[in-house]
Amino acid sequence: MLPPQASPPQGRLRPVSAADVRLHHLTVHGYRRAYRIAGQGPALLLIHGIGDSSATWADLIPALARCHTVIAPDLLGHGASGKPRADYSVAAYANGMRDLLGVLGIDRATLVGHSLGGGVAMQFAYQFPERTERLVLVSAGGVGRAVNPVLRAVSLPGAEVLLSGLRLPGMRHAMRLCTELMRRLDTGLGQDAPELLGLVDALPDATARSAFIRTLRAVVDWRGQVVTMLDRCYLTEGMPVMLVWGSRDSVVPVDQAHTAHVAMPGSRLEIFEGAGHFPFHTDPMRFLALVEDFVATTEPADWDRERWRELLRSAGAGAGNTPDPANERSAT
Repeated sequence: MLPPQASPPQGRLRPVSAADVRLHHLTVHGYRRAYRIAGQGPALLLIHGIGDSSATWADLIPALARCHTVIAPDLLGHGASGKPRADYSVAAYANGMRDLLGVLGIDRATLVGHSLGGGVAMQFAYQFPERTERLVLVSAGGVGRAVNPVLRAVSLPGAEVLLSGLRLPGMRHAMRLCTELMRRLDTGLGQDAPELLGLVDALPDATARSAFIRTLRAVVDWRGQVVTMLDRCYLTEGMPVMLVWGSRDSVVPVDQAHTAHVAMPGSRLEIFEGAGHFPFHTDPMRFLALVEDFVATTEPADWDRERWRELLRSAGAGAGNTPDPANERSAT
């Protein structure tokens, strides 16, 4: 049975405990989909990044669920969801989010996406604008080419052997020493050492590693990120957008936050000074306050079919200028 989605009495806050944020499971298109759901009210869809899972949001969900229905899925190929040989593109993930919301009986949502999840959220808004109320993009992928060299390396042939080697006896200890050294040297990558080690733990077998690599290669190659959302940012006109970034993000550099902010007129930009790629872990209270204020002080996007067509015909004509081949990236 699906959790009830009735709206709460106006202004009433409901206590939500960590026990309420357990995993649920559904089968969609024959594949197991794991997700967390809690609370009642306007929907918030939390989308995690590559190699991660819905557990990354677990400490935030109880507070957000006081006034909202919070849905945090494990993307296909991640966490407790199925890991088939499948399409792991951002477009396919956006379709998966639509289908999950459909099964749960949720028509519209505010999307909060981290890293790859930010790219999926933006793709969802592009494919299903009528179902998107707001966007919160956290250290989002899909803005610029630059991305951490480690991810570029893992996209190369032979990555399966590299990742399986990380499971050998002694490698875990060596990785801990390496990440501790980066932290002590105050490097950007050291800021995210605990989370990055957790991503390695999330790849316990060949099936999980294969799904991870398929997902990564859909968005990254040896030159960097290969999918861009910049060519369609103009379509967010009239949609509330907030960008959240860490000033020391070593995975997706903070200059991409400023690029996206310029490309999305009217967007809000919040920089977490000293934070890395997981600003919502570094300062969860500030992140919660920002999200709650953003939702409370903005109206849901009111999608209009004729306005959408006009944007495509006018603003869109200048958005797709032929790129320099040296900088060309694919659009969806």
